[in-house]
Amino acid sequence: MPDPTTAPTPATAPPFFRSRWVEVPDTIVGVADRGLPLGFRAAGIHAGIKPSGKHDVALLVCDAPEAVSAARFTRSGTAAPPVLVTRETSRLEALRAVVVTSGNANAGTGRDGFETARQVRQAAAEAAGVDADRVAVAATGVIGVPLPMDVVPRGVATAGEQLRADGDDDFRRGIETTDLFPKTATLKVALSGGEVTLHAVCKGAGMIQPSFATMLCFITTDAVLEPRTADLLLGVTVKRSFDRITVDGQLSTSDTAVLIASGASGIAVAPESADEQRFGLALDALLRQLALLIVADGEGARRVGRIVVKGPDGPACERVARQIGNSPLVKTALYGGDPNWGRIVQAVGAVLPGPRLTPVGVRIEGVEICRDGQEVPFDRPALAALVQGPEVDYEVTIGAPTVEDGAPGTAAAYANESELYFSDLGHEYVTLNAEYTT
Repeated sequence: MPDPTTAPTPATAPPFFRSRWVEVPDTIVGVADRGLPLGFRAAGIHAGIKPSGKHDVALLVCDAPEAVSAARFTRSGTAAPPVLVTRETSRLEALRAVVVTSGNANAGTGRDGFETARQVRQAAAEAAGVDADRVAVAATGVIGVPLPMDVVPRGVATAGEQLRADGDDDFRRGIETTDLFPKTATLKVALSGGEVTLHAVCKGAGMIQPSFATMLCFITTDAVLEPRTADLLLGVTVKRSFDRITVDGQLSTSDTAVLIASGASGIAVAPESADEQRFGLALDALLRQLALLIVADGEGARRVGRIVVKGPDGPACERVARQIGNSPLVKTALYGGDPNWGRIVQAVGAVLPGPRLTPVGVRIEGVEICRDGQEVPFDRPALAALVQGPEVDYEVTIGAPTVEDGAPGTAAAYANESELYFSDLGHEYVTLNAEYTT
């Protein structure tokens, strides 16, 4: 069995994994853009929510009665009724179906929105042939508009009639809103008992902020998981992926991530085993790449930035990383391919206590350009060329490093660091969001 911590060489790395920031374990032995695991069917149709005629109702069903699941939701204080209904009244450890409406978030719709969410969930339960408390309901789109219930229940029923094992692409189309390209993949993962299939599809491009994002993500597998294993793995991997991205610093009302395991392969992932590590590494790589695809979409984005902030204080590192990633000045510089380190330093200062001076260092693409708050000599044309690519790497240090033991020759190190992925900000984003409801 290959070492699950070893990444493959670029020549063998699966093509789905496009980012240099994602470590791909060699237990991933196959990648495809399409294909659901054993035990799942899906469908997506146009019910009449979107005037464009595009798919706007999607249904995913697990046919295994003993399915195991886990879920995570937005931490917004104005969460949408579908999120609250699912979180408060569904069996989150035993979900067997997901129903999604797109083009309308059923958010900001008051008490009527809760009744609507319950009706959509009941329609999905009938279409899937499962109890309503085993259905997750999700929605994405415009806030403050009632869901058109003259067309949605009939649309859900139609989706139920069209469920099929190869319906994943229609399902994917049914959950998208402003997405410019698909965000989905199917992996074959090598475990000690054989290969299992792991599939994930997500949507999201704007209203993206760590603490989730305006995103929906649905993960399916035919591995046998225990409820605590599913919950542990989803929680850890969400924290390393969707919790670490930002497009515009806006927290959605509707974020939902669901993992469902059918167990149809018969191959078990035992808790605290090598197989749990192998499966977890594959899930981690999959979700990190999907999260980066959301940032790369970014409603007109050109580039993705990765910021790593190092310092003696962990919470300060987190505040600084988010301030940099959400700074319009930093984001527009990234859009223009401009290595303007002054914009980074001003963002750092906005969240650090004054008036005392904190030493700040900045590296872009590994090139040191600022030390202790002052510019150091660097090849400006060469660096300007480096930041023209689709991914730009930033490192910021705040405060003095800690020298372990104070021994002579010991390398300086920082006790804490925080990582964040962010998109640039350009003309297309402004145009799209200025005209979103008109």
